[in-house]
This record gives sequence, C-alpha cells and structure tokens, in this order.
Amino acid sequence: MKVKSFTFNPFQENTYILYNEEKKAFIVDPGMYFPEEFDQFFQFLEINQLEPTMLLNTHTHLDHVFGNAAVLNRFKIPFAYHELDKPVFDSANTVGKMYGLTFEPSPAATFYLNEKEILQLGQDEFQMMLTPGHSPGSVCFYNKKANFVISGDVLFQQSIGRTDLPGGDYETLIQSIRNELFVLSDDTVVYSGHGPATTIGSEKRNNPFLRV
Repeated sequence: MKVKSFTFNPFQENTYILYNEEKKAFIVDPGMYFPEEFDQFFQFLEINQLEPTMLLNTHTHLDHVFGNAAVLNRFKIPFAYHELDKPVFDSANTVGKMYGLTFEPSPAATFYLNEKEILQLGQDEFQMMLTPGHSPGSVCFYNKKANFVISGDVLFQQSIGRTDLPGGDYETLIQSIRNELFVLSDDTVVYSGHGPATTIGSEKRNNPFLRV
C-alpha cells in the first residue's frame, strides 16, 4: 500500500491517493483549486496507471472538497462521507464565497459512511473511525496492515483540529483522539489534513494538547 500526498489550495490542504500493487486507488479529500493543481493530480494518476475506485472525504470543509466535482465528473466512482457532516457539506459553497473562493459544487454522496465500517481496496482494508470534534462527522481511515491512519483535521503534528467552526467542539475532539487514535500502536503513521506526517507515539509524547 502506497500513500501519495499533495499540498493544494490556499489553505495548504493535504490531498491523498492511496493505492496498491493492483493499481486500485482511493482518493481522499481532493483539495485541488488552481488549474496547475488539477493537472498535477490527474497526471499522477495517468502516469502511474491508477484506477480510482472510490472518493472519500474525512470531513467536508471547503478546502477538502474543492476537487470533488472534477474527480467525480471524470471517474464516475462512488463517493462517501459521514452523514453527520451533511450540514457542513451543504454550506461549503456559501462559506467559499465568504472567502472569495468559488468552485464547482460537489455532487451528492453516493452513500454515507457507517461507524467502524470496513472499506475494501482490492485485498487491502481500511477501517473507518468516527472522530467528531473538528466537525460533526469527521472520520479517520486506518490501515492496520500498512500501519497508518489518514486523520483529516482531527490530529496534526503537535496540534489538533480547530473547534471554533460550526459543529466543532473541543472536548469532543479530545475524546475522539484519545478513544479512537491513541489506542493505535505508537509506531502508527498519521497522515494529517495539513502539515507533515507524524506518529501516534510522537503525539502522545509531544502534542501540547494531548501529552500523556
């Protein structure tokens, strides 16, 4: 299992392509906004002959959904996020206008993710974890075999997701991290929605919001 990350859009959001030896891929949080970012993203898929099979949003703040429409228009693949995030999803374009950022609205979800759902990418499995607090329906995707988790804006290197946006709640976020992420092994790699990768152990020791 390989993880390809891109840093896109004015918010410096991390977009991920997760792919295996079978050339099957999940696209997570496509944040492409500028033309050159769309080119870079789609060229990577083409050059590596990858076949996207699903689009997933860890949550639906605008910087994580800028590229949803382009991906779905091109590949006609299933698209999912957690239903608790639908109010955030529905307001994304309105929020974008507040920032002076216009973008093609995302198509509706094909289905909604369920708590503890297992998503199959060929022979590889991803466990969906419901981790609210940054947004009502924030989720993470954990691959036990490859020992990594896609954390969205829940957990960052020595930081956590902001909780001052609609639907955010600080105590809920802290509990999500402790109950869902900090039970993973210390060497689990954390690929966040912004900034560099980290590990669960490093965040237990060094994160000022979560040090144990």
